[in-house]
Amino acid sequence: MVERCFENRGVILFPAFSIGRTQEQLYELEAILHQCRGRKAGRNIDWDDVEVIVDSPLASEFTKVYRRLQPFWDREAKRRLMLGRHPLSFEQMTTIKEHQDHLAAVNYLQKTARPTIVLAASGMCSGGRIVNYLKALIGDPRTDVVFVGYQAAGTPGRAIQRYGPEGGYVYFDEKRYTIRAGVYTLGGYSAHADRDSLVRFVKGMRRPPAEVRLVHGDDEAKRALKEALQVALPETKVEIP
Repeated sequence: MVERCFENRGVILFPAFSIGRTQEQLYELEAILHQCRGRKAGRNIDWDDVEVIVDSPLASEFTKVYRRLQPFWDREAKRRLMLGRHPLSFEQMTTIKEHQDHLAAVNYLQKTARPTIVLAASGMCSGGRIVNYLKALIGDPRTDVVFVGYQAAGTPGRAIQRYGPEGGYVYFDEKRYTIRAGVYTLGGYSAHADRDSLVRFVKGMRRPPAEVRLVHGDDEAKRALKEALQVALPETKVEIP
């Protein structure tokens, strides 16, 4: 998918969830960079020249925590370390901390459209540094936006995901931006349990709860979960406040 996006010779934006998803993406991108040495990532660009930018202070801090916890990494990750690789701090990775550096990066990529992978928060495009990248680049057809997490109803991320493929638009700070960028969604990275997993979690409790309140999620999903819980635990009161 990244190679297909780079055929446009533009920027690939990953709206990043700072804890978990960013580190997973870095881990996998390091593997891709390692495996694709000497290959083309797109027209006139080598994988060796691809830069990965992490532009999220919170994600950067938590990535440091992940690195400090190396003794608890799994066997595969430790094997990479033994081979001299650094899955969360590799040569082609750049971390942006200061706001002025962030603005400079946005302006540079807007002017040059240099093929670059950018991970920036927030994951649903409702705030954070990803907004500035989107304002600058979403109208450029060379840009691609890749979602790796759920986009809740009413968020700019959902609007981009829903209307981007139709050449629609999205609002940031009450200003309308036409979406000319490519828009993609990668499943499999969700950090949340699905309905069946949540039902199993509640059923597995040693003492069934007297009451369950569903306070998170879209209305339709909450109603479906409520019905499933009522069937599985008829003695438990299930409410949607």
